[in-house]
Amino acid sequence: MSYVINNGPRPVAPATRERVLAAIKDLGYRPDRVAQAMASRRTDLIGMIVPDARQPFFAEMAHAVEQAAAERGKMVLVGNSDYRTEREVHYLRAFLGMRVSGLILVSQGMSEQAASEIEAWDARVVLLHERPEAIDDVAVVTDDIGGAQLATRHLLEHGHEYVACIGGIENTPSVGDPVADHVEGWRRAMLEAGRSIEGRLIEAPYNRYDAYTVALEVLARPDRPTAIFCATDDQAIGVLRAARELRIDVPGELAVAGFDDVKEAALTDPPLTTIASDRPAMARAAVDLVLDDGLRVAGSRRERLKQFPSALVIRRSCGCR
Repeated sequence: MSYVINNGPRPVAPATRERVLAAIKDLGYRPDRVAQAMASRRTDLIGMIVPDARQPFFAEMAHAVEQAAAERGKMVLVGNSDYRTEREVHYLRAFLGMRVSGLILVSQGMSEQAASEIEAWDARVVLLHERPEAIDDVAVVTDDIGGAQLATRHLLEHGHEYVACIGGIENTPSVGDPVADHVEGWRRAMLEAGRSIEGRLIEAPYNRYDAYTVALEVLARPDRPTAIFCATDDQAIGVLRAARELRIDVPGELAVAGFDDVKEAALTDPPLTTIASDRPAMARAAVDLVLDDGLRVAGSRRERLKQFPSALVIRRSCGCR
C-alpha cells in the first residue's frame, strides 16, 4: 500500500494499483501525515516569512505562493517578521523545527543571526523579492532598478522640471533591497536626464498611513514637487489621499507613480500609474526552486539569480488619458 500512496520508491503494476486504490476508498483510509513526516524527516509544508502581510504587495505575493504550492501538493505556513530580526529568527527556528520542505523568505535586510540559523540547519531556502547581502542563496526577483527608471522617465516625459522620490525610512543603499533599488533607478533616470537629485529624496515608511503623513507635510510646502515617484504602491496611495485632502489636483497639479501594481492601484482615484512584475510566475519559480532536489548544488551567481522583467502600467495618475 505504501508504494501506491507514496508513488514509490518501487513501481507498482497498474492492476495492483487499481485494487489498492479501490481498497483505500472502501475503507476510508487517510494517510498519517505525521508518521510520514517522521519517516522522511520532511513535511508537505513550505514555510514563508514576509515583513508584513497586511501590506497589499506581500499579501498578494503570499497568495500567489500558496496557489503555486497547492499545484505541487504542498501547503504554506506564513509568518510575519514585522521588519524585526528577532521575529524573523523566531519563525526561521519554528518552521525549520517543523521540518518544512523548504523556506521562501522575503527579508528586508536579513541579519547575520538569521543567515547563521539557515546555515546551521542546512535548509533549502529561496529568497523572493529581495536578495540580502547576508546570505548568498537562490533568489527570485524582479528588475527593480529598471522598473524605477521606466516610471521616472515616463514622469519626466510629461514635462516636469524634476521628479521627487519617496523612498524608505533609511535611504542608504543596501545591496538587494528592492526599495533601495527603486531609489537607485530613480536616481539613474534623473541623472541621465541631467536633473539634480539634491534634496529631492524623501524618507517615508513603506505603508500608506505613514506615507500619507509625510506627504501632507511635503505637499503643503510652497515649493512642492509637481511629480512624485513612490518606491511602493502603498506609499503612492497615501500620497494620493494627502493630495485630495489638500485639494491638489492629480494629475493636473501633481503627477504620481508607484511600484508593485497591487490590485488596488487600478481602483484609486485617479487610477495609479505603476510598475508591474509577474507575481504568479515569480511565485511558481520560487516554489519550484525550493522543492527542487538540485537547489543546493553550487552554481554561478547568474544561475542562482532568476530575474523577471518589470513593465510600466500607464493609468491616469501620471497625466496620461
